[in-house]
Amino acid sequence: MEPFSVRVTVRGYETDTQGHLNQAVYLNYAEHARWSMLQAAGISQAGLVGQGVGPVALETTISFRRELIAGDEVDVTCAFEWGEGKTFRIRQEIRKTDGTLAAEITAVGGIMNLTERKLVADPRAVFKELAADPGLFDL
Repeated sequence: MEPFSVRVTVRGYETDTQGHLNQAVYLNYAEHARWSMLQAAGISQAGLVGQGVGPVALETTISFRRELIAGDEVDVTCAFEWGEGKTFRIRQEIRKTDGTLAAEITAVGGIMNLTERKLVADPRAVFKELAADPGLFDL
């Protein structure tokens, strides 16, 4: 299955003094793709909060491959990988529309019980329960 993808255009105000995309903005693009994927699956922020849970980022690694400049259009992918514990991995790529890989992002996340302030034991179960389309999460 192809990973979920959202297109973003690099805006001039996101660039640094060298004229390329500021390194911190890559995180914004990754986060935008994640929330877009949740929304496409039928999961809203309000729905998560209503269930007393919320996603948390535990670790993020970015490997920069090619620079991006203002006006570049990129596709930001998002694919969840499930293990057996309280966490999951998210793999993402940022690619120019010509296929050039600009960055690879790997994140470890979990679902926090907002009352207990602890990770839920089975994040897959939360996504299955809340998603109208759990197939987007490979569930």
